[in-house]
Amino acid sequence: MSDDQMDSVEALLQEARLTARMPEPAERLRLRQAAGLSRAQVAEAVGVGRQTVANWEDGTTDPQPPGRFKYLRLLEGLAQIHPAPTEPSAAPSSAPAAEFAAPETAWGPDGLAVQGEPAPCLRCGVATPYKAIDGRSLHPGAMCQPPAATPPQAAATPAHAPASTSTPAPASAPSPVPAPVSSRPQRRAKSAARAQAETAGLIGQAVHEELERAEGDADAALKALIKRAIPDVMRLFEETRATARYTYTAYPALPDILKKPSKKEPDQIWEARPNFHHPDYSLKSSGSTAVTALDVNAAYLSALKTWLPIGKLEHSTDADGVDPKRSGVHLITPSPWTHPHLPDPLGDRDQPGPVWVTNATLRLLLRLSGPKYGLLDPPDIHESWTSGATENFLDALRKTLTAARETAITEDDTITFEYIKAMYSKFISTMGESIHNREMVRPDWMHIIHSQAYANLWGKAYKAHQAGLDVIAMMGTDELHVTGDWRQVFPEGRGVAQMKIKHSDAKASGEYTVGKVTR
Repeated sequence: MSDDQMDSVEALLQEARLTARMPEPAERLRLRQAAGLSRAQVAEAVGVGRQTVANWEDGTTDPQPPGRFKYLRLLEGLAQIHPAPTEPSAAPSSAPAAEFAAPETAWGPDGLAVQGEPAPCLRCGVATPYKAIDGRSLHPGAMCQPPAATPPQAAATPAHAPASTSTPAPASAPSPVPAPVSSRPQRRAKSAARAQAETAGLIGQAVHEELERAEGDADAALKALIKRAIPDVMRLFEETRATARYTYTAYPALPDILKKPSKKEPDQIWEARPNFHHPDYSLKSSGSTAVTALDVNAAYLSALKTWLPIGKLEHSTDADGVDPKRSGVHLITPSPWTHPHLPDPLGDRDQPGPVWVTNATLRLLLRLSGPKYGLLDPPDIHESWTSGATENFLDALRKTLTAARETAITEDDTITFEYIKAMYSKFISTMGESIHNREMVRPDWMHIIHSQAYANLWGKAYKAHQAGLDVIAMMGTDELHVTGDWRQVFPEGRGVAQMKIKHSDAKASGEYTVGKVTR
């Protein structure tokens, strides 16, 4: 037998040894919970995502290289610290079986505790909808209420005892009132909050690591954080998918319309980029009209909440592909825009005729053509590439980054603030055909998110116009120049729902004057 063959045999034997030593899924879950570790902590140590750990614990998948050996070492170490409880050979007939059971929480394939009809918890006696593996009610983790002096099961009269031996409770003692059972939306919100807190901890951990490596040099730490922003945000994205309700295709087969003709040629999808200037005012000459340049905070972060296709795009003709629950790209012929004092919602497009737009742009045009606005006629829709969609696909990631951003602002933490900005901006810019992000090829998402940011900005311009302010200019995704008291229209601040004065080299104060155009 050759050396290569011997190496192959040894590899197979080592593989068999690892497989034989790997604990069953229920034991994997027990060991982690006994050690008080979160799935995020295990995932970090092993080098996988939190959903992968969840799949290993519920038996959906078996641990695979390269993380399997690290995971096995962790489990074997935890087993030495927290050995499995020993079951007694026989329980005394007068003692309830619940005292000797080692109940474990039942977890579904989505990583959430299994729920059913509320009943008293095995540990604390307070009603709960959560279930143990054997079907009895059990609070998961540390969710038990403070225990009473004696659990309901232990206080029960043994079946063989005479009735006269039971001591009735004093008449003045009130009956225990079970705590109110949370509604399903409340339970889901609590679960999401816990997951968000765990995920947000990864942001703080990364900042701490780079500051330690840089020995406190803030500039060097920030440079390193920006360099690792793409893999870090992709990991955050995977973490926020742990309790997801939707499946999706990360790199579906793409129609030609979503592929760039060449590196030098532009994309074929028009994102409705605005470059608007009020025709009655001249930005080149100062005058008596005061203008404030406003900056929309985290425009792309807010645009993560948009209708995204979650599967392979399918082709349709005419208006068949337009559906409130579908998203993608559409070939349309827009109707003329006849309101020169307001930005064109289609952006600064000079070329007439049909144009490919995203679902975000089409939704805006259809909304503005409806009875509430009546600003233009509906566009003609020629063909579409769409799939089933959801507006909340990136919402967990958006909320996690938004919460971390707000904390960084409150604590005046510039490093974390800029790190978060790099994560969401690079996440969007590289989700197309980018050499910097090989994990996701969704140019349709990139175009839709960009367009959603422009649509959000158009909405702010219209709000200012309705409040009596003149919109002097609107550019990019975050720049809006208006006259009048803008603080009566928009809250001021650095939060995602607020606006601030835009400072630039040309207009350091963000405030300037313009003159009227003489005709």
